[in-house]
Amino acid sequence: MKMTVDFEECLKDSPRFRAALEEVEGDVAELELKLDKLVKLCIVMIDTGKAFCVANKQFMNGIRDLAQYSSNDAVVETSLTKFSDSLQEMINFHTILFDQTQRSIKAQLQNFVKEDLRKFKDAKKQFEKVSEEKENALVKNAQVQRNKQHEVEEATNILTATRKCFRHIALDYVLQINVLQSKRRSEILKSMLSFMYAHLAFFHQGYDLFSELGPYMKDLGAQLDRLVVDAAKEKREMEQKHSTIQQKAALQDFSSDDSKLEYNVDAANGIVMEGYLFKRASNAFKTWNRRWFSIQNNQLVYQKKFKDNPTVVVEDLRLCTVKHCEDIERRFCFEVVSPTKSCMLQADSEKLRQAWIKAVQTSIATAYREKGDESEKLDKKSSPSTGSLDSGNESKDKLLKGESALQRVQCIPGNASCCDCGLADPRWASINLGITLCIECSGIHRSLGVHFSKVRSLTLDTWEPELLKLMCELGNDVINRVYEAKVEKMGIKKPQPGQRQEKEAYIKAKYVERKFVDKYSVSSSPPEQEKRIVSKSCEEKRLSISKLGPGDQVRVPPQSSEGERQDSSVFLDSKHFNPGLQLYRASYEKNLPKMAEALAHGADVNWANSEENKATPLIQAVLGGSLVTCEFLLQNGANVNQRDVQGRGPLHHATVLGHTGQVCLFLKRGANQHATDEEGKDPLTIAVEAANADIVTLLRLARMNEEMRESEGLYGQPGDETYQDIFRDFSQMASNNPEKLNRFQQDSQKF
Repeated sequence: MKMTVDFEECLKDSPRFRAALEEVEGDVAELELKLDKLVKLCIVMIDTGKAFCVANKQFMNGIRDLAQYSSNDAVVETSLTKFSDSLQEMINFHTILFDQTQRSIKAQLQNFVKEDLRKFKDAKKQFEKVSEEKENALVKNAQVQRNKQHEVEEATNILTATRKCFRHIALDYVLQINVLQSKRRSEILKSMLSFMYAHLAFFHQGYDLFSELGPYMKDLGAQLDRLVVDAAKEKREMEQKHSTIQQKAALQDFSSDDSKLEYNVDAANGIVMEGYLFKRASNAFKTWNRRWFSIQNNQLVYQKKFKDNPTVVVEDLRLCTVKHCEDIERRFCFEVVSPTKSCMLQADSEKLRQAWIKAVQTSIATAYREKGDESEKLDKKSSPSTGSLDSGNESKDKLLKGESALQRVQCIPGNASCCDCGLADPRWASINLGITLCIECSGIHRSLGVHFSKVRSLTLDTWEPELLKLMCELGNDVINRVYEAKVEKMGIKKPQPGQRQEKEAYIKAKYVERKFVDKYSVSSSPPEQEKRIVSKSCEEKRLSISKLGPGDQVRVPPQSSEGERQDSSVFLDSKHFNPGLQLYRASYEKNLPKMAEALAHGADVNWANSEENKATPLIQAVLGGSLVTCEFLLQNGANVNQRDVQGRGPLHHATVLGHTGQVCLFLKRGANQHATDEEGKDPLTIAVEAANADIVTLLRLARMNEEMRESEGLYGQPGDETYQDIFRDFSQMASNNPEKLNRFQQDSQKF
């Protein structure tokens, strides 16, 4: 048996004994530090493992939820359930591993440190104390004089007793040291061996578990390979079908869906014909709502939503008649009249109207035939039971109105590919910039924030008419001439599709830092001569508006001469022009590319011209009479309620000028119609004094809707359906048929 400290040397208390003690004590102190550190690391490992088990269990529960969601797909549900059960078993194995680790490492070594090392420290303290007492007894014994017999005997007795005590405690201390040195080996190895056996059991359990799962996973992998092949085949077939239909659709008339329309009086489900029609409401506003109509069971019915119960318009078609309506403003209208009521309907095209009228007439005849009225029988051969309508050749205007937002916007130069990376067929757009984007670039634009780019889907989102016209006024070519003006000079290469990091850096440099914009020198104020020329027409218009009294009509000053317009544009393009003033002038001239250029050069969208009553670009857009210009400024952060020195905001000016479409737009964008000018007049007062019925109707409807929402606590809600329908109609008319909203100006000119 090998001893760390020899017992014989202990009795001699030799320098070798003291050196051995010093070495052992240092080793034990180092051992204690190492064991403490190991125990703490074990605690951290166990806590982290338990947190991992909790997170893993949450993940496994997510897989089970997905399995339940996929209950209609037996393969997916079975696979996910089996995988989640296996993962649950692995979580259980992990939990057992951490419990055994806690027992083998943490508990066992911690107990060794607390018990055995504590005994060693106690023995060390006793040894050091008796060792000091022995040294004192030796010194005292050596100092006693021989002629003092009494002191000699006393010192001798004390030394003898102290030596006996020292030998006893020293032997105990050496025993404790040797036992500790022997035990620490077994304690450390025992705890580590137990820890490793726990790992061995864990991996054996995992191996056995996945060995059983292996054949199933192999079969699933083979099945998945077949699914991938089938999916690729189906994708090719769908792409081929998509291409065929797209080519066919390109030759058809997009103003209606009449190419797909069919009616069948002998249909098995009883539905003779179905499709969308506009229905005029019977309320005081006579609003038009789009509903899904069908002729079935000798009745005319409609639905707002698929799950709604059908609303019956005509109980018995035998008692009604159908006729064309040409005496109202809307096109393609027809009326179904019964003894008790009439229903005004509107189709999307003339061919659809004819088809619906023929379907109703055929259904009336069929209803009589089924009741046995032989005189009303319809010869089936002379009136076929099924009919298919061709698309026909409609005008270009109708074609554009029927196209989707994607088709409209992609027709603009440069819009057929992504503005930033050039990927073909972009399906997203930035509405404040007026550009089209691929899906990856659109995600990067979203990360810039809405103050730089407002992203919208061309296929998934609904598009207001003024917003769609705004997109068609700009386009990728126009914007890139501004934001990429110096790309070639700087030797910069545009990122290619798929280069995510390069795209992010390029787009940030392009729109946020505006590194590629051709900066020109900007003067704080243009020369006086330029100021007078560029503001002449605006000032004339503003003076004519400010002098209006109750009942006065708007007198728009005549257009400037051709030479004067040329001078204005020259000064507008001057490199010494203030970007804010450039935006201000371009807003009046309805020049969206120039407006986009001014914003790219840092123009404040809410810049106020101190030379012209602190009017803003948005007020200039109102004076210029362009709805799209107003929409562009609003999308780029223009304040719809910022007023000039006369206290008049954009809504005031639009009301004074009788611009109904702009009034509708500003109300939709949150304009405050209660604000008064310096004369104490709000927009409604001005509209009433001017006898503008359309604007009065809009303002009163908006006020009524606002009061209704406040009384019912519907803050933040858009309002009731009637309100929305009326504003939607005005928006459509302002964008597509603005001449119909010029009734006020036309009537005033008659007088």
